[in-house]
Amino acid sequence: MIVIHDELCKGCKLCAKHCPLGAIEIVNKIAVVKKHCSSCGMCVRVCPCQAIAKDAQTQGGVTCYSCPIQCEIQLGFEGACRRYSNSKGKLVRNRPLVLENPHAGLPDAEIPDKPLITAVGSGTEYPCCKPAPHIVAAAVDGVEVVTVVTEAPLSYSGIKVKIDANTHIGEEGAKVLRDGMVVGMVDTEEYGAKMLSIGGANTLSGRFGFAAAHTIVELANGERVKLQVEKGSKLELQVGYPPVIDGTAEKKMRIGCGSATVGMFAKAMAGAVDEAIVLDHHVIGLLSEHRAGEEVGMQYSGVIPNGRKSTRGRYFGEHGHGWGGTHVDEPVKAVKSVDMNIARPGMKILVTETTGQKAGLVEVQADGSVIEIAMTPQVQKIVDLIAANCEDAVVSAVYVGGTGGSARAGVTTYPVKLSQAIHAGQAKMTIGGAPVFILPGGGINFMVDVEKVVPKAFTWVPTPATVAPVEYTLTRKTYEEIGGHVASIQPLSELVKVVAERKNECL
Repeated sequence: MIVIHDELCKGCKLCAKHCPLGAIEIVNKIAVVKKHCSSCGMCVRVCPCQAIAKDAQTQGGVTCYSCPIQCEIQLGFEGACRRYSNSKGKLVRNRPLVLENPHAGLPDAEIPDKPLITAVGSGTEYPCCKPAPHIVAAAVDGVEVVTVVTEAPLSYSGIKVKIDANTHIGEEGAKVLRDGMVVGMVDTEEYGAKMLSIGGANTLSGRFGFAAAHTIVELANGERVKLQVEKGSKLELQVGYPPVIDGTAEKKMRIGCGSATVGMFAKAMAGAVDEAIVLDHHVIGLLSEHRAGEEVGMQYSGVIPNGRKSTRGRYFGEHGHGWGGTHVDEPVKAVKSVDMNIARPGMKILVTETTGQKAGLVEVQADGSVIEIAMTPQVQKIVDLIAANCEDAVVSAVYVGGTGGSARAGVTTYPVKLSQAIHAGQAKMTIGGAPVFILPGGGINFMVDVEKVVPKAFTWVPTPATVAPVEYTLTRKTYEEIGGHVASIQPLSELVKVVAERKNECL
């Protein structure tokens, strides 16, 4: 239950503001907890006066184990996430299982998955008033289909680079440099990977736009690029290959955070050691305190890991160049302290990281200190099991862009109708023959996996802008309805002949 220490409370209202259930009110400048409080502990975290504490289990509540918070949900009320309610002493999901999404619109079934031709090598018609370089038609399964292609210069473009690595490369928002020129920034981190955002309209139109443009294109075309994170790491990146960070090639992508790793391998760990610490720059996992440890019959060992506590058995790590991307560089430093009122001398603690590439075994001494001891074959098997479940580290990238100007006007005399057809699933867009994800909202903003595009498909122009091969495929009926350049349609068979003749001329 949540307890308010009245003598410390200043009535600042932060607890009331941040309570997810509105279960705290301020009365006479003192916080008061209402009966539907679920003891989630959010108020404890935000209180600047340490006037709030989480005490023993609230009577009458049902413990929810759907996440590490473990709310005590009171009869007739919801937990902090509002997903579960206590109904007659049992937890029930507030919403029934949804079997079908009525809003998941599907593309027109008559549109083929692939364009009739790709835009790679098609060229560009400029200015925007001209029809696209190639507008071809052919019958597909008895339906006349049109594909319009152009190599579109896109000043609104960039590339998101995903780097599978635990290694800390720099702070989020840090500038990314190429030969001393700013080409992008470090983006938010994703699960098991660092992210870079290279380019974008503002960067491309900036002082070093040309450097950003050819960096985007080289990455998208699978070439090797060297970058420097400001106040961070040196990077060598090539899509489809392991990332090289500060001269060292990454080998494995983590299986999960430290908490998740404990959860997946708790049974194996519990059979070999008294405790396990899985180091991770995001969440460090502590086996015995974790719910997974309890699930396999363990009790808290008294070991306190080197991190900032989040929830039960989960601690926030500190970024660094040590194990698991933390500042810990040897096993004994993973242990902050040991409570010898709970622990006992001789306890064995496995210390490893989420990739299993580094591991050590430490032993608790009588004075509460720990020393490193030789790894046993049984414990090594657990480390090997973690490593075996990790994927190889690799660099991947998604090209992002927005099509306007000739990329739409070359298709139709009424450009907004093309945008509407794309969002309605009546027209299918591809980039170099690869499927794209269309961002919701207005315009045609897209993302495409560069490894699925025709090889070496991207180029750039010194405006500066990148040039992407854009294809739109739709039925002829729809093409006519959106005001397409019908007079410029050419039978696919004729274009195939022309291309073949040109190839023969070049031989």
